[in-house]
Amino acid sequence: MRKVTAGLFHSVDGVVQDPFKFQFDSFDEDLGKGLTKMINTVDTVVLGRVSYQEWAGYWPDASRDEDFAAFINPVEKFVVSRTLSEPLEWENSHLVEAPLEEFVADLKKRDGGEIAVCGSISVTRQLLFAGLLDELTLMTHPVVAGSGRRLFEDGDPLTRLELKDQYRTSKGNVVSTYSVRND
Repeated sequence: MRKVTAGLFHSVDGVVQDPFKFQFDSFDEDLGKGLTKMINTVDTVVLGRVSYQEWAGYWPDASRDEDFAAFINPVEKFVVSRTLSEPLEWENSHLVEAPLEEFVADLKKRDGGEIAVCGSISVTRQLLFAGLLDELTLMTHPVVAGSGRRLFEDGDPLTRLELKDQYRTSKGNVVSTYSVRND
């Protein structure tokens, strides 16, 4: 069975929305190496509509981050949206036709590498609380963002995580990878 992972940039106060507002001054070589290691196992990406539209407007023409552009442009991408329609403009992008949970459960059964949820808060939350997310990585930057959407909200169901790995980067980011316990 394929593994479903999600990784989000995260502030100390829990904000995951718009990480470009707080993460670039603390993004360092150690974090870049960790991200490269993570994407080397991924051959399928799941994106929400907002992330898809932001990324499709940037990555196809990006040249300053060649490693990520070389990964994200050709990788198979599945987009969760109620408003977009086929054909999607970004190479190798397809709409999720079935309900998300059903689609991802089926995708996990297919042959292939890891499935990564990239930059999509709602999709990450839905898969986490449905028991379909196997691993969650939070890349916590040493900053208080002050406002923005957080991954976890009041009223979320009790969800047990197990710390699998953690390291500190040279600029003080803490990268924590959790296994999601489905017991």
